[in-house]
Amino acid sequence: MFLADFHTHTNLSDGKIPMRELVDLYGERGFGAMAITDHVCETRTIVGKAARFLGHTLTEETFPAYIAQVKAEADRAWHKYQMLVIPGFEISLNSPLNHRSAHMLALGVEEWVNPNHDIPVMCREIRAKGGLAIAAHPVSTRKWEKQTYLLWDRREELREEFDAWEVASGPFIFDEVLNSGLPMIASSDLHHPKQMKSWKTVLHCDRNIPAVLSAIRRQEISFSFYADARLTAPSAFSFSPIRRALAYARS
Repeated sequence: MFLADFHTHTNLSDGKIPMRELVDLYGERGFGAMAITDHVCETRTIVGKAARFLGHTLTEETFPAYIAQVKAEADRAWHKYQMLVIPGFEISLNSPLNHRSAHMLALGVEEWVNPNHDIPVMCREIRAKGGLAIAAHPVSTRKWEKQTYLLWDRREELREEFDAWEVASGPFIFDEVLNSGLPMIASSDLHHPKQMKSWKTVLHCDRNIPAVLSAIRRQEISFSFYADARLTAPSAFSFSPIRRALAYARS
């Protein structure tokens, strides 16, 4: 088994850490897999246009260089740490209103997806490209920050479009998702090193990207709260028996 975080950001969008430092942050702590998911913001709203102006989003022009850098870091991480680095991005549909905002992860995708399309269209495109569509922090994150409720408000309509919904995005479990019957995943939504302290996903599969994506689809996963592997052995994960039993029951 190995520990994974599928929602992280670099300074190529709104994160604080260069990509190489981010990869080392996880590799040095014994993680087996991580995904880099910088923002791809829609361009139709004032909020989306502001993200582009501030350099807080990837663009269609910068995307190829981003993917090339992710792939280079993936090669380095595998040789140095035996850690997978999965390419991805976070499509960000932003509005001043929380109930009109939605974020979704594309995991295992190396091709551009237009963020201005309808949500079901984007989900199907991500999946057609062999990736996973993940509903990011769909309920209150329990933190004072911009919230994204659109996906949760439409969860019955979108139930079959997403491969998983984040049951934690940082240090808090989302009981609404936990009790929903929807497939789940846990990650940090890391923007700076202090956010390492969070719920993570634990995998029980071969250490390659197709196996990881398949394990998430099949829900052959469990969850662990992570503080700092420098204080405990990397293999000494602190499982919650309830979360673990639930995860196995759903596989």
